[in-house]
Amino acid sequence: CDVVGWRSFSRAADENGISQSGASQVVNQLEKRLGVKLIDRSTRSWSLTAVGAAFLPKARHLVNDLEAALLELRDAKRQRRGTVVIACITTAALHFLPDVLHRFAKRYPANRVKLLDSPEPDVTEAVEQRRAEFGVNVITRLHPELETTTVTHDPFVLMCRDDHPLAGRATVRWRELQKHAVISLSRGSGSEAILSHAIARLNLELHGPFEAQHASTALGLVAAGAGVAALPSMTRRRGTYPRVREIPLVEPLVARELAVIKRRGATLSPAAEALYELVSEALRDVQQRGTPRKGAVGEVRT
Repeated sequence: CDVVGWRSFSRAADENGISQSGASQVVNQLEKRLGVKLIDRSTRSWSLTAVGAAFLPKARHLVNDLEAALLELRDAKRQRRGTVVIACITTAALHFLPDVLHRFAKRYPANRVKLLDSPEPDVTEAVEQRRAEFGVNVITRLHPELETTTVTHDPFVLMCRDDHPLAGRATVRWRELQKHAVISLSRGSGSEAILSHAIARLNLELHGPFEAQHASTALGLVAAGAGVAALPSMTRRRGTYPRVREIPLVEPLVARELAVIKRRGATLSPAAEALYELVSEALRDVQQRGTPRKGAVGEVRT
């Protein structure tokens, strides 16, 4: 296309930063690959063959499409534009992610985010199977296929209604829960695994008539006065459930590790990279605002 546009092999070569012989070789290689003659050349002149003249508009169209695609890629990198799929445990999605996504939308209005709010095993699976570029998850074990960056610790606290006997306490010891109706979590979630480990280590026997599959459901039962629950602090978003009190559980402190995960060695898309940075920053802010205190007996962190 450049040869025809400039009507000169030497000018086309100069514009593309190659030698005149190099330009001739490019044309020769194209003709050899196509198996047709595109240009008739002599020592003093050249002209398009009939096949070359018919092919020229298509070639120009292909070159223009390629240049447009390259410009679009460059623009996407510069403006971090695109669609992002992120997987996140439900409690974290409810607690801090709405504010993060709002900031992301204001900063990158052309982007689209798909949120997979799921239990811990599903978050891991979504990232491993490339259905999400990255995720926010509870760390119960390390996966060799994933890069795991622990960003914050989310302490378990006692959630009770303001008319419960424990509501006025500054702290509550784990052993004191044996005297009250405790709403439990079903097996399968990362929070339940950490909670069960802590209860077994302390040799506690907790009882209550209700078991919830999700921490958010357990919180709803607490708000209704159905009992108390030991839940991650992130279960309750600021400003919600005004009658529910959140009291630190001590002796010992029990906390879950929250981490940002992605496939090992994977390069995030420009849009995902921008959201990854905002999510990591928000989790670090959570850590700085609410760094958990050590209990009298020690910490249990999984």
